[in-house]
Parts: sequence; C-alpha cells; structure tokens
Amino acid sequence: MLSLDETCANYSAYLASHEAWMLNRLVLPLPKLRLGEGWRISLIVETEPGPQPSQVETFETKLACKLSLPTYCEAPLEAIESGFAKIRTSDITSEGIAAFLCGAAARRVPFKATAGLHHAIRSASMHGFLNVFTAAAFAWHGAERSFILDMLDDRDARSFEFADDALRWRGCALSTTQIQTARREFAHSFGSCSFEEPVADLRELGLLP
Repeated sequence: MLSLDETCANYSAYLASHEAWMLNRLVLPLPKLRLGEGWRISLIVETEPGPQPSQVETFETKLACKLSLPTYCEAPLEAIESGFAKIRTSDITSEGIAAFLCGAAARRVPFKATAGLHHAIRSASMHGFLNVFTAAAFAWHGAERSFILDMLDDRDARSFEFADDALRWRGCALSTTQIQTARREFAHSFGSCSFEEPVADLRELGLLP
C-alpha cells in the first residue's frame, strides 16, 4: 500500500507521461485532501462536505443519493437515487458483475468500477478491465446476461478484436459510435491503485504503441 505522499507523487508523474490521456481523477479522502496544478479529484466522503475547490469534480460515498457534485454511490443498485453506481470488483463473482451490469444498463444508471482491475484480461484470480468494459458496452446495447457472463469469464485475449470501426468479441460487434455512447452514458471509468500495470498490459497486447 502506497503512502499518500507516494500516491500524489505518482499522480503528478503520470500526468506528465505519454499515457496521461487515459488518466482520470485521483481518488482522495477528505481529511487528507491535497491539490496540485492540473489535478482532477474524486473525493471520498461520508456526508455532504459543502463547497470544494474547483479541482474536486466528483464525490464517492456509501450513501445512495447524489450530493452537490456528481456522486458515485457504493450502495445497492436498487437503492441509488439520482447518483451514479460504484462496483467493487474484487469482492464479487463474474455472476455478480453480470447481474450488476445488466441491472444498471436496464435502469440507465452510469457506473465506475474499482478494486481488482489491474490487468486487461480475466485471470484465475482477477477480473480483467477489458472484459468488464466490453461487457458493459454490450450490456448497454441490450445483450443478455448469459452473453455478458461468458464475456466476463473469457481468458483468451484473442477473443477481443479492436478495429478502427468496431470492437468485436467472438464475432459479435459494436460500432465505435455504440462504444462511445456506452462510455459516455454508462461505463465511466475504473479505479486502480496501479496505473503502470494496466498500461503495461495494453502495451503487451499490442493495443498501445
């Protein structure tokens, strides 16, 4: 586990890297809030914290409702009112993720994922972020739960094909426009304590230069 100083130093370094385009917000707890130039922050809160610096863009909470900024709620999906959802993938089976994705898509509730998504493709012990976000895109566009579950459990990187005009999984395709819609309106982001491992995995798969 990195210290807060190490985490903040790493975030600053990643913002200056060639991969900064894929870096989203730094998640920080309220009592230890630190701000650097150009930072984008998602703040972990227990209750409404009141006005915040402009770098704070979203809140994350175990409450089930939206606060004064866009809010990711780590709460049962059916209880969430007006906020976004947050799913912790390290604590849930593929069946649970499939149920969450299909339920959230049916209710049109956007989400972020966190915990346990260090690697691109599903392994024996960890979910893959390409699996989860490809499955989310298909769920948004109406795929059935059994199809989503098979995709989440797929450990073969060759099943996933990325072209300029489409994403394909075992021959089933979504257009880039459909993917853009799902990313904008549904599958917002995932949080990981490692930025380097996901980047390394994508590079190893030939998806980054």
